[in-house]
This record gives sequence, structure tokens and C-alpha cells, in this order.
Amino acid sequence: MAPRPNDPTPRTRRSLDRRAFLALGALPAAAPLLASPAAAQTTVLVQPSIGQQTIQGFGGMNHTVWISDLTAAQRTTAFGNADGQLGFSILRIPVHEDRANWSREVATAQRAVALGAKVIASPWNPPASMVETFSGGRRLRYDSYAAYARHLNDFHAFMQSNGVNLYAISIQNEPDYAHEWTAWTPAEIVRFLKENAGSINTRVMAPESFQYRKNLSDPILNDPAALANLDVLGAHLYGTQPSAFPYPLFQQKGGGKELWMTEVYYPNSTDSADLWPQALDVGEHLHRALVDGRFQAYIWWYIRRGYGPMREDGTISKRGANMAHFAKFVRPGHQRVTATANPQSNVYISAYKSGSRLVIVAVNKNASAVYLPFTVEGAGSGTFSTWLTTASQTLAPYSAVTMTNGSFGSQLPAQSIRTYVMG
Repeated sequence: MAPRPNDPTPRTRRSLDRRAFLALGALPAAAPLLASPAAAQTTVLVQPSIGQQTIQGFGGMNHTVWISDLTAAQRTTAFGNADGQLGFSILRIPVHEDRANWSREVATAQRAVALGAKVIASPWNPPASMVETFSGGRRLRYDSYAAYARHLNDFHAFMQSNGVNLYAISIQNEPDYAHEWTAWTPAEIVRFLKENAGSINTRVMAPESFQYRKNLSDPILNDPAALANLDVLGAHLYGTQPSAFPYPLFQQKGGGKELWMTEVYYPNSTDSADLWPQALDVGEHLHRALVDGRFQAYIWWYIRRGYGPMREDGTISKRGANMAHFAKFVRPGHQRVTATANPQSNVYISAYKSGSRLVIVAVNKNASAVYLPFTVEGAGSGTFSTWLTTASQTLAPYSAVTMTNGSFGSQLPAQSIRTYVMG
């Protein structure tokens, strides 16, 4: 988490701040050039029989101590899936160190659950009685590990008593960016997982590195006892270069575990979420996280913020529309399938299936329209309904596309994101 409470701008840090990290990790800018005729005819091959990861959902954070709670209407906009709603299926909330604040997160969590969403929770600090200071900041006292596990269990039980069954609970938010919250070393995380996490009564998440730094998660994957008590490997992507999204060690050793991207804002927290075509950066970032990183979930920072998916007035922003092109149609349980991911410069394609349902999300960051032929391997004929977001349209129903004998052609308008749904 970067912004100061009630302040959407990043904090100044003793070290390189998150805004600078974002600049270092920015995706390449789109080149506003016309595609060559040869590139324009590159066929997108979708292979529904070649499955990749199972999608758990998309969502955002609510933190009522730092900004005001979502209103009743905003909860429905966030987690409902009708017209004008985001279709989010994951809510992330804090595990406050002060138990007196736990009840503040209940109302939004209850509404999210009622609308079918999962709820996960992350702590920034243990209770003050369990913390000690050291040269690098503050840490959980070694003699308080068992008490801290009970603290996390107590939060799980409290939420459960209020009708919210936590899907997972993290042991620490961003232990490697802990200037103002509790720090953990990789060895401390491994020790807690091995010795204490087994007593937690819901799924356990770690390490939630702020920048997907593998030096925090490699030791977990390489320690069978620690890995046995981990259910979800969580990571944040602040400034993370796309080349670091793939994680071969997780693919090798993380069988049976889930891989979630649990916090980011992108590309920054200073611009309006309605700037266009800059908001398309979110669509590309989502694509890369799902396709290159093979993440199963993608969770924004604050749900309602001037730079976030929901404007302060409770309506969907352009950045939010990019998220919704995935969230509304790629529902939990859908499986990403193999598709030509980058058929030409600044065009990004991903595909998903659930039973006979097929969803394709296409991002065109070029300043001109792009025509693409599609082939769906093993498919017959049918019709895709489509939705479009451009500078002038937001999640607008768009012209249907007919597929014949597994093939169809379709145009992606300039600087647009378009979702195709069949079934």
C-alpha cells in the first residue's frame, strides 16, 4: 500500500519511492503507427483444449480506517454484475491491529459475499504488544509467533461470526516495504509458516512482496514444511518489470497452490483514472499479469479513488472499465486457454473458457483500427456478443460477430478494449 491515509499521492520515502518504482517498471509506450498489411493479417489462434490457469477473480481493497467506507450503492456497483457495475468477485480488507476497528469492515464484506465475492484479509501490523523495534524498523517478537497466529484466527472467527467466511488470510502486507509497518525477513516468514501457520483455520497467504521479489518467495517454495502450510502465494506488482512476471520456480514447485496478484495501482496514483488512451495501460497490465505471470487473481488498491476503478462519485472510471472487460465476463472458475497473445505491435489477446462458454479480451493500443482474423480450434459456428470501451464509449454493447466453421474476422477500433463472449 502506498498512499497516505486520505491522500492519493505516494509518500516520500527514505529510499526510492513507489512512484519512482512505477516509472522504472512502466510498460513500453504504444507507438501510434499504422500496422503493416502483413501484420494486420496475423491470425489469432485460440486453442480451447489447451488450458492454463483457473481464474479466481478480480477485485479491490476497502480500508475504512484510512478512507471512508463504500456506501451501500457503491458496494453494489463494485460487486454486482449488471449494467454499470464492475463485476468484482474479490474484496480485500485489512486485519486491523486494533480489534476495536474490526467491525468497520463488516458491512462491505457482507455485501460482497451476498453478491458472490470472495473476501481476503491482510495485516499491516500485529497488535502493539507483540511488536519490538530493531535496527531495521519493527518486527513481530519471536516469542509472539503463536499469539500472532491466534490473532489472525480470532479475526477469521470474528468475520465468520458476521457471515463472512474469509477465503484466505495473509501473514503480512508487503514485509519488504515496511517503512511504516512491520518488516519480516524471508527466514522469519519461513519460520512462521513452518511452526505456526498450520494452526490458522483458513487458507494462508504469503509473502505479498510489494514488487514480486522472488527472494521472499523462493525460500518458501524451497522449504517443503513451509510450503505445506501455504495455500496462496500473494504478490504485488508495484514497478515490477513485465520480464519478472513469469515465475518458473512456482510452476515447478507450487503444485496445488494458488498464485494471486493482491495489490497494485497502475500506472500511477496521480493521474485521473479517466485519461484516455492512458487508461488502456490497465488493460495491457491485466493481460500481462494473466498471460505472462499466470496469476489467478488481480486486485486493485482502493476500489473508490480518483485514480481507481470507481470514481469518488461512485461511477465506473475508464481504468475501471478496463478491469470490468475482464471481471464482468471472465468469472471465477473460468480457465485461461492458449491464444496468440501479441499478434502485432500494441495488440494483446487473451482467451478463457467455462464449459461451452468462450471469452476473448482484446486490447488495441494503436492509434488506428486493427483488423484480425480469428481461428478457434475445434469450434463450429456461432455468434459472439461484444462490448467496447473507447474514448467515447464505456462498456458499451457493440456489434455482434459471427463465427463460421471456427473462423471469424473482427476489427478492433483505435485505442480500444473489446470483449467477445459466446455461450
